[in-house]
Amino acid sequence: MVRTGSASVAAGPTLAVVAREAGVSVPTASKVVNGREDVAPETRRRVTEALDRLGYVRRPRFDAAKASGLVDLVVHSLDSSWSGAVLHGVEGAAHDAGLEVVVSAGLTRTRSGRPERGWLDKLTARGSSGVLFNLAELSPAQYGWLDQHRIPYVMIDPVLEPPSGVVSVGAANWHGGVTATEHLLSLGHERIAVIAGHQRKMCSSARVAGYRSALASAGIRQHPEYIRHAGFDETLAHGRMLELLDLPEPPTAVFVCSDRMALGVYEALAERKLTVPDDISVVGFDDLPEARWLTPALTTIRQPLSEMAATALRLLVRIMDGNRPESTRTELSTRLVERASTARPARLG
Repeated sequence: MVRTGSASVAAGPTLAVVAREAGVSVPTASKVVNGREDVAPETRRRVTEALDRLGYVRRPRFDAAKASGLVDLVVHSLDSSWSGAVLHGVEGAAHDAGLEVVVSAGLTRTRSGRPERGWLDKLTARGSSGVLFNLAELSPAQYGWLDQHRIPYVMIDPVLEPPSGVVSVGAANWHGGVTATEHLLSLGHERIAVIAGHQRKMCSSARVAGYRSALASAGIRQHPEYIRHAGFDETLAHGRMLELLDLPEPPTAVFVCSDRMALGVYEALAERKLTVPDDISVVGFDDLPEARWLTPALTTIRQPLSEMAATALRLLVRIMDGNRPESTRTELSTRLVERASTARPARLG
């Protein structure tokens, strides 16, 4: 069963802030919050007043023994085939585990950049047993909230390197970047460009690092002007491809770090009356359905999105059962799916 809704994340004063305001230790403030009786009346009064003054919400802690058969999946959006693949993997694994899934789209933030209040409160109110975050960028306060309330969670392809101890699942992005570039090198290309996603995003930087490594291993000089970033945006990728074509020595092949961006690359090439792969070879990344719909069909690096999501759900179940995985980072392998968008450079025949 899948339920959908919108998501926003609450961030309020920490217990340490409350303790400092009341002039007590954090353990003492914790005793008051949790209803412990071994606190002096005057101390309890000061902590209670600080809790009310600062707006601290007394939220119930996660209790595995009382947990429901419900888990939350927070996805970046619901309007992409990427999210569909993730949802498919989570739903199948949840069914096998006897769990239901609540799907929330996005982590809504205010104009100031601060997270809106409410979503994590709803999480505890509905008694969810754990959370899966896909392509999420959580703040230190949000990580702290989850840890403070002992809510099990796993990150699927986190945007940034998560804090130490946080369990995450991703793909072998560096290896995928190597594989894509080596494929183009094997065809005889040397002027190979890359259109990457966000510079600070973990998966994007790893794919570019793989691209660099493959060129270095082949003894090919790297051209800084051949590295462009388009934020995983189709329109921006279109513009970056035009920039590459306007170089004095344009590339003969391009590694595009997502299939969605490859759509924009194809459009840019069509505008310049260039054909794929006769004039320029293109390799994507993801192996989304869009890769097969393009003409010619896109050679791409497959990352197992559904398998990543299912693995994350199974890890979450283990954590909910009190069993921490041996490794906090799990990477699933990527592989080349060769189609019709790559060929030998025209100058080589």
